[in-house]
Amino acid sequence: MGDRRSIIRPVVGEVTTDESMFDSAEFVTRLMRVAQLWHYLLIGRALTFLTFAFLPGVPGFLDQPSQWLVMAAGLFFDLVLTIIGQLMRRPRPALHRRLRAVVVASMGLIILGSLLNAAAMFAAVAVPDGRQSFDAFTAIQIGSLLVAASAAAIVRPAFFAFAGATALGGAIGIASWPFAIAGCVFLALLIMMMREDIRHQRCATRAARLSVSDQQRALNLMRDFERAGRGWFWETDRHGLLVYISPTVAARLGGAASDLVGRPFTDIIRKRIGNDENEERTLGFSLSSRTPFKELTVQAAVTGEERWWSISGQPISNELGNFQGFRGSGTDLTEKKRSEREINQLARYDTLTGLANRPHITDLLKRALKSHIGQPQPCALLLIDLDRFKAVNDTLGHPVGDQLLQQVAGRLTQIVGDKGQVGRLGGDEFQIVVPQLSQPEKLSGIANAIILSLAKPFSIEGEQVRIGCSVGIAVSEGQGVSASALVRNADLALYAAKDAGRGVYRFYADAMHNQASERKAIEDALRDALVKDELRLLYQPIVDVGSERITGFEALIRWHHATEGMISPSKFIPIAEESNLIVPIGEWIIRTACASIALVGPGYRIAVNVSPRQFANEKLPATILSAVSAAGIRPEQLELEITEGVFLDESPENLAMFRQLKRTGVRLALDDFGTGYSALGYLKKAPFDKIKIDQSFVLGAADPSSMNAAIISSIVGLATALKMETTAEGVETHDDLALIRGLGCSHVQGYIYGRPMELAEMLTLLREGGGHAEARGYKCTREPRLTIFRTIQVASGGHQYEAIIRNMSPGGALIEGLWNVPPGTRLTLEFGADQAFDVDARWSDSNRVGVKFAEAVDMEALLGLKTVAPARARGRRAA
Repeated sequence: MGDRRSIIRPVVGEVTTDESMFDSAEFVTRLMRVAQLWHYLLIGRALTFLTFAFLPGVPGFLDQPSQWLVMAAGLFFDLVLTIIGQLMRRPRPALHRRLRAVVVASMGLIILGSLLNAAAMFAAVAVPDGRQSFDAFTAIQIGSLLVAASAAAIVRPAFFAFAGATALGGAIGIASWPFAIAGCVFLALLIMMMREDIRHQRCATRAARLSVSDQQRALNLMRDFERAGRGWFWETDRHGLLVYISPTVAARLGGAASDLVGRPFTDIIRKRIGNDENEERTLGFSLSSRTPFKELTVQAAVTGEERWWSISGQPISNELGNFQGFRGSGTDLTEKKRSEREINQLARYDTLTGLANRPHITDLLKRALKSHIGQPQPCALLLIDLDRFKAVNDTLGHPVGDQLLQQVAGRLTQIVGDKGQVGRLGGDEFQIVVPQLSQPEKLSGIANAIILSLAKPFSIEGEQVRIGCSVGIAVSEGQGVSASALVRNADLALYAAKDAGRGVYRFYADAMHNQASERKAIEDALRDALVKDELRLLYQPIVDVGSERITGFEALIRWHHATEGMISPSKFIPIAEESNLIVPIGEWIIRTACASIALVGPGYRIAVNVSPRQFANEKLPATILSAVSAAGIRPEQLELEITEGVFLDESPENLAMFRQLKRTGVRLALDDFGTGYSALGYLKKAPFDKIKIDQSFVLGAADPSSMNAAIISSIVGLATALKMETTAEGVETHDDLALIRGLGCSHVQGYIYGRPMELAEMLTLLREGGGHAEARGYKCTREPRLTIFRTIQVASGGHQYEAIIRNMSPGGALIEGLWNVPPGTRLTLEFGADQAFDVDARWSDSNRVGVKFAEAVDMEALLGLKTVAPARARGRRAA
């Protein structure tokens, strides 16, 4: 597979264990320094040569070429090394490209020069000649060796090479075997010491290089850290003056690092006042007390912008423990501070409108209710709910709804001004806190201004959008009302404003709390009503007008509470709607009605009411199919009466639900037609089988002054054209029945054919009447009458008579005790002092007379004067 080459290379700056001595930068530098100083050794050896050769001269030196020629050769090598040293004083590209060869050659020249000179000198002075100059020759020899040793000592390998060459040369020059043995011993010791020293030098060099590498790496990391903006470093002297600061921070401060060096460290920090100066005090204490500090938040002295730092510092000392200054680091907290501000903004203010959000406005309310010393103080709270806002979202989309909320916030802020604080609770609910204000007239002025302002059209994307609002007001006059209680009171007042028809304001009253408590109690009890079997259904007949045959019944829910007795549907049905209890209750009604249809038989239908909440429940079709299947009836025997309230949500889901219900096979009836929400377009889109005419159009329709007959005629004509049946609700008199029949209405439902009845009564009615109904009731509509039994005085023709009044209404009464009174006779009824009423006799039968008051009577004022026991008087509504 061929030679395997390592693909791993040492990291730059890392020392490898197999590095040659001649590749060491430190060794090369030092050896070149030896070469640069070698000319001093050349001069010394040249003087030695001249002294040995000429003055005073060593006898026989020039006669022996083995001495002078060897020394001359050594001088030549010294001359070459000297030339190399002088050439390396300046950059020489040619030599630097061959630096390793130059280094090796220099080492060889040191060895050869020392070897030859030592051999020649030791040979020349090996044997004393008895002359006085011999000592001088010896001194010259030693001096030459010392000069060479001093030059070579700069680099220990060169020194060892010089020493070894000198020893070897001496042994050769003297040619003495004792000297040679001793020289070899010392040369061996020198070689061993040299090897040991080389190993030590390599380890030391490697450690030094590693140390330098670590320092360089740390320095590079520090510089990268500074350049990346993740932090910065600083250092001061013992007087607190900067000796170093990162260039990045200096640039932030508008200058260079050199401009800041020598200035006090505290000059780069901006002074602050108030509570914010605590961290500066901590910093000043730490610097003066020479104690460490960590992550102090300070503001930078940057001109033209707000910048924050987190700084830490540590005192530094020398080897003797003397304080030398501080050294530390810092990080930029500006973005963190901005993020904290943004988070605080999000935590306290609504992102869409910029108004205070629910937690913040609640906090403001709590503070407004108490003074700075904790004493209760006056405060008002206005709770605002937008009317028809959901319709805007559904028809124009949520972006338009968002813009509408922004414009509403602007108008509210403009109206309130500096008198209070406006907040958004969420959705289309707003809250206004008005401190130090409790006067109803001033609060009424603010509420009126809000209602009038929000009633004006809003212009959004070229569209004119109209909404309204209802306002609930709660006031604390400094009696220590809690914030939660004030919010609850304002909410109850807002509920009362909505109940009053919207577009109005209401102040909180204690009665509202009582009503709310009653509603809560009803809701809690209603949750258990199904389990306790307290709910039941009553059935009212629906009669075909032409044949007077009963075609079906409407199922009406009743609640018989265990302790409260009968609770009116008008009281608990709205609560069931709001709490969404209407869904399980509605399912129970459907299943119970289907079971009743199975008992009645296949020729009849039962209608049940479906609320908007039930209609919006996607499980309604499945519930109906399950109930029909369980009862074993035909689907068309169940009729769903759907109120016009579902038309408020003009959505595709509505039409889809109509289609799903129609696919189940049940009949659909439009209930309470004409009471306010209907859109005629839905009559062709929704597959209704019947239209029910609301009783508000039926009651009193026979009165010639009423326009109800024309309205009923129009509805019947519309239904006939659409091939739908019509049912008139609330028919109570024969006159109204005759009118309904004459106008062509197909079905009638009302007291004239029967009141709501139990299941057993319904079955008995069908069995005994053979499925037919008989109209029973008054001929025309009468006002509600009060059944009483009281003796009064009757004046007529100057005579006084005593009579008994039995029934009474604001328009007339029934009198007993007067015989054969001709119709048209004027009478005066005296109930007491200053309580006399003129009447005309309308009819007379034996001792009974029906009279009509000349002017309507205030029943409540009259009943306040009655002397009979309250238990004997009771109200009765005419059938």
